[in-house]
Amino acid sequence: MLFNPTGLNECLQEWEDLEKDYQQVQETHRLYKQKLEEVSKLQDSCSSSIARQRKKIKDLNESLAVVNPEDVNKIDEIQDSIKERSNVFFEMEAFLPKKNEFAYKDEYEKFKLYLTVLLLLFSFTCRFLVTYRVLDALFNFLLVWYYCTLTIRESILINNGSKIKGWWVFQHYVSTFLSGVMLTWPDGELYQMFRNQFLSYSMYINFVQFLQYYYQSGCLYRLRALGERHNMDLTVEGFQSWMWRGLTFLLPFLFLGHFFQLYNGITLFQMTQLPEWKEWQVLMCGSTFLVLFMGNFFTTLGVVYHKYMDQDKAKAL
Repeated sequence: MLFNPTGLNECLQEWEDLEKDYQQVQETHRLYKQKLEEVSKLQDSCSSSIARQRKKIKDLNESLAVVNPEDVNKIDEIQDSIKERSNVFFEMEAFLPKKNEFAYKDEYEKFKLYLTVLLLLFSFTCRFLVTYRVLDALFNFLLVWYYCTLTIRESILINNGSKIKGWWVFQHYVSTFLSGVMLTWPDGELYQMFRNQFLSYSMYINFVQFLQYYYQSGCLYRLRALGERHNMDLTVEGFQSWMWRGLTFLLPFLFLGHFFQLYNGITLFQMTQLPEWKEWQVLMCGSTFLVLFMGNFFTTLGVVYHKYMDQDKAKAL
């Protein structure tokens, strides 16, 4: 391809102008970060001062309540000033930033990581080291609390701008229900038949969730740096389109977990054919495992299918 000398000179001149402008942008951004850091420090200092004042005023109020009311007028004057100051503090705080949603997101991610590791160790202990129904109940209670807490925190994060595919939120409600049913399943022959399989499943699922957190957090960090993902995006327990580059190796682990759920459902439905079957929890857990399998499997499959279709369209263009 031949270049027009005049056109090339214009392009070079445009590039030089862009370079100068780029340097100015960098300097402006540097100043912006510097000022932002100063403002952040002032905000922290102001918030700390207000909190300190409030604590001292509270202590003073408690002291005034027990002192000998020799000078009632003076005490009333101080208490009136305290009320007025509380209103001033309220107005001051209106200009301070609310709780940082990014910090809340980080707390959510840490909570998931710590509880995943704890549940992995707990299920390993119950599976191989200790066979005790009370410990099993404590494990299931921890699962109920964990999934309940996740659903509450995810609702807050979604309101703050996090994007989580509908099923990955709903499956936490299903998992809460499943854990609650497992918690109420009385000790008996059928419970003992399914116990080791359920604990093995829990170990595997928590191991996969740990893998997902480790690799998804790294992938999200890179994509945020490139401006391809939102700062409020979260790690999830399934597969989403943004994971296609670099995280497809997780798919076999995910599908194996889905089929483990199917296997659990089939096992429990087979138990309903046994003459020993009398607990309603067997049928309920079997149905719930099948719901989890279908939701997880078809959602993941849908993401993979749409990604392949997008690639075919891109090749066609």
